[in-house]
Amino acid sequence: MEPELPTLSDLFSLQGQVAIVTGGSRGLGLEMAEGLGEAGARLVITARRAPDLRTAQEHLEGRGFEVMTHEGSVADPEAVQSLVGATRARYGRIDILVNNAGTTWGAPTLDMPYERWRYVMDTNVDGTFLLTQAVCRVMVEQGHGGRIINVASVAGMKGATPEPLMAIGYSTSKAAIIGFTRTLAAQMAEHGILVNAICPGFFPTKMTRGILAIAGAEVGLATPLGRIGRPGELKGVAVFLASGASSYITGQALAVDGGVTA
Repeated sequence: MEPELPTLSDLFSLQGQVAIVTGGSRGLGLEMAEGLGEAGARLVITARRAPDLRTAQEHLEGRGFEVMTHEGSVADPEAVQSLVGATRARYGRIDILVNNAGTTWGAPTLDMPYERWRYVMDTNVDGTFLLTQAVCRVMVEQGHGGRIINVASVAGMKGATPEPLMAIGYSTSKAAIIGFTRTLAAQMAEHGILVNAICPGFFPTKMTRGILAIAGAEVGLATPLGRIGRPGELKGVAVFLASGASSYITGQALAVDGGVTA
């Protein structure tokens, strides 16, 4: 007799699991945290600004989710160890990591200050590495696998012209995250740790506010679906990659871009 297949609700359930979401106090990070909470996960959200974390915590707890917050930068090794230690102290486990924290700096390539380039790399690349390494060590020790979801960008999948995206450091960092995702997936597969990347196109966030104010109409017209992303359109993607519904998917970079990379 063949084993009974899991139901769809079982496949997408995160009941009892613990998820860390960096940059989880607002924007796409908060949206993804909300989705994971709706699927049953207990949440740990981290960001650099305490007021934003308090507001996000109140919102998520108002939805009935269990939430822990942690203030600090993912580019700070001590803050990373503090986050992982605090999560284990409270919950005893880590099952899901969403590396969403990121930053950018806009300037013409020939005028890009090195310190701004370094600032973007420190957060987007080094920060992702530091926290992922620490969490993977915990997941290996636990012995029951896990999920790493890295938030990259379509800017890391193709070359960006100066308009609308004049931010070579950001594009380069997101391309690095895609390469990091693929290599980590191959190396962590033996431990049952699945690693994938989400590559959003343009969504309305604080980071994209300036660009969309200037060129939002043009961005929409250049997108096959004729618009930018809408709030809520990353929530299901994050739950899918964090859940049993994606149990045979690893090392992939999933574009959520309205067809821009088609």
